[in-house]
Order: sequence, then structure tokens, then C-alpha cells
Amino acid sequence: MALCLKQVFNKDKTFRPRKKFEPGTQRFELYKKAQASLKSGLDLRTAVQLPPGENINDWIAVHVVDFFNRINLIYGTMAEFCTALSCPVMAGGLRYEYRWQDEHRYRRPAKLPAPQYMAMLMDWIETLINNEEIFPTRVGVPFPKNFQQVCTKILTRLFRVFVHVYIHHFDSIISLGAEAHVNTCYKHFYYFIREFSLVDHRELEPLVRPPPSRRETRAHGIRGSSLGSRGRSRVCPVPTSVL
Repeated sequence: MALCLKQVFNKDKTFRPRKKFEPGTQRFELYKKAQASLKSGLDLRTAVQLPPGENINDWIAVHVVDFFNRINLIYGTMAEFCTALSCPVMAGGLRYEYRWQDEHRYRRPAKLPAPQYMAMLMDWIETLINNEEIFPTRVGVPFPKNFQQVCTKILTRLFRVFVHVYIHHFDSIISLGAEAHVNTCYKHFYYFIREFSLVDHRELEPLVRPPPSRRETRAHGIRGSSLGSRGRSRVCPVPTSVL
């Protein structure tokens, strides 16, 4: 999948440089092991499982960083189609709206245009994964007690990127010839978070619920790439095999 993604997406359009693992470290070896499993054609459900004898927090850390890189690449490539005009609110269709909150600028949940939400999200994640107290890279340095809770928050917010991209920008995915690659990335992500129960099942509803009724569509008066030519919300094209 890594090779396919590089062929389809333009790495120069990512928000920021990819986070890399230091060669010679345990994290780097785990990353290579995970990539080898994917390239070998191993079933994704099996590929995400914790290898025997490995530390679960190291395994989670490797995948959080890798998913950040991949999702950043996907959104960064198609960011030109996601503007404050086309997406004035960070949402997932008619029923789901995501508001931004952090410990600094937005202490209360704030309604933001999708591009601004995405930029805040990627900056926030990058700060966390570069923080040695949260994602330690030195041998012998333990993970903090709340490490998995932090990763749950990161992965929950990254899932919202998939929600927005699938529901509002699937036409762009198709035009880029990236449908199969995005689907594979999503399935990999989905199997991982389910394997370790890292995202609450309620957060997954936007990609498993049926589309809204015509009455809901008319009531919201929503238009955009998530709507069909007759004003009906498109059924999200997520691969049903993962649901």
C-alpha cells in the first residue's frame, strides 16, 4: 500500500514533512515489520495484530505515526477541493458536525471551516507525536500512563478526516484515481482501531449509518459534493467488508 500511495498522491502537497522513525531503534524495526506484513499481502485483520513478544504501546505508537503520515498525505493532496466556501463547517454529512477544542486557543468547542479544522488537527497531532514525554523514542524511557488515552483522542480525530473525505469529497478521490488506495488505507485504519478498541463505536456511526431522508436534506438545505444530482445525500462508498 505504501508504494501505491506514493504513486497516487503528491507528497509535496502534504501539510508538513512526514514523521520518520530513527533507523536502528525498536520503533523503526516495528515499523519495518508492519510494512513487510502489508507488502506480503497478509490479510489486514491479521497484519494489525500485535506481534508475539512486542510491547503494545510501541506497536500503537508506530501505527499512530504511520496513520498520521498517510492521512495527512491523502488530505493534503485533495485540500484544494476542500475550502472554506465549499466546507464552511467541519462535518460528516447532514447529521454530524465536528467542533474544535484544545488547551490553548479554543478552550470551548468552536465551529470552524473544514480546512481550518484540518490544519489545527494536523498541527495538534504533530506536536503530540514530537513530544518525547508522550511518544518517547529513547530506549528505556517508559510511555506515560495516559498514553493510550492520548492515542484514542488522536485516532478519533483522524477518523473524522475519513468521514469528511468520504462523504464530502469522494468525487475528488475518484478524479485522482485514488479510490482503491484510500479504501485500503481506511480498512487498515479501521481494523487497527477495532483490534485494540481505540475508538468508541459511536464515533464510527457516520460511515455506517444510512443516508439522511429527503426531509432532512431539504430541512438543512445542504449542497455540495456529498449530494447527488437530485439533492440526495450520497451513500458513503466505504468498503462494506470492514463494517
